[in-house]
Amino acid sequence: MKQPIFLKPIFQERIWGGTQLSNTYGYEIPSNQTGECWAISAHPNGQSMVRYGDLEGKMLGELWSERPDLFGYFESDRFPLLTKILDANNDLSVQVHPNDEYAKEYEFGELGKTECWYIIDCDEGADMIFGHSAKSKEEFVHMIQEGQWDELLQRVKIKPGDFFYVPSGTIHALCKGTLVLETQQSSDTTYRVYDYERPGQDGQLRELHIDKAIEVTTIPHTATKVEAAFTKVNGATITTFVEEDYFTVYKWDIDTAAELFQDGPFTLGSVVDGKGTLITSEGQFPLQKGDHFILPNEVETFKIEGQLSIIASHPNQKGGVQHHVAGTAREMANV
Repeated sequence: MKQPIFLKPIFQERIWGGTQLSNTYGYEIPSNQTGECWAISAHPNGQSMVRYGDLEGKMLGELWSERPDLFGYFESDRFPLLTKILDANNDLSVQVHPNDEYAKEYEFGELGKTECWYIIDCDEGADMIFGHSAKSKEEFVHMIQEGQWDELLQRVKIKPGDFFYVPSGTIHALCKGTLVLETQQSSDTTYRVYDYERPGQDGQLRELHIDKAIEVTTIPHTATKVEAAFTKVNGATITTFVEEDYFTVYKWDIDTAAELFQDGPFTLGSVVDGKGTLITSEGQFPLQKGDHFILPNEVETFKIEGQLSIIASHPNQKGGVQHHVAGTAREMANV
């Protein structure tokens, strides 16, 4: 199959959500407290459906089970990644995620959750919580017990276009006035550390997971510096943000037209701005802001015309990451 698979997102209401998913991308959202667009997902808690084409109506999880050829026979018992867009109309809870080993043992076989964020937009002067100041587990526990949140939690300023890599074990929280595209392992496991003592939708304080958070948090905090790699080729600027065990994430900025090749077993794409056309050997497919698609394994080369920005990613096999600049464009004739 040499045509893209376009997916219909699903939406999750959150007490911190708002209306930016509708205002920015024109999505039909369920309420004015819609926090998450699960754009490309095969997770049981919210699966994407194929919008049109030969596979219309199929759930992504079905395709993963029934059509492994579409994904290059990638070695995993489940679709490995999940792409979201998050509307933080208010502060998210301060949280941390477990790694694979801990989640497998304590979360009924769930994956761990390493993730990363591309800041689509944010209020002027916006920040987020990223890391903590404790030097030991004893100090970490003491500061939590004493409610020393201002001293414990580290804040960093953000602006549109910033990118953050958030490995499992990292204390973090998106804050008010932030619109983010998130690429993550396909997991829905979150341990809340602090929630500002605010009630949930039922009027009760939301559950915290202090004991588990203490067990999985990396202490002391280690910030992984992201050094983006830029390549300008044939009408496109390719920005590679991160390559690590689970995924490679990059951005394609197209000015007029670019001829590209696929650099992973399959590619996830989300149009964050602009519009254009995706061209494969099987036809032309319109792209607009808010579209999400998968390029199957057999789409080795393709062309994108228009003026648009796409956040793209592909999975990596843990323990076998290829070290290269993902998404480098080159002329079709040389592929």
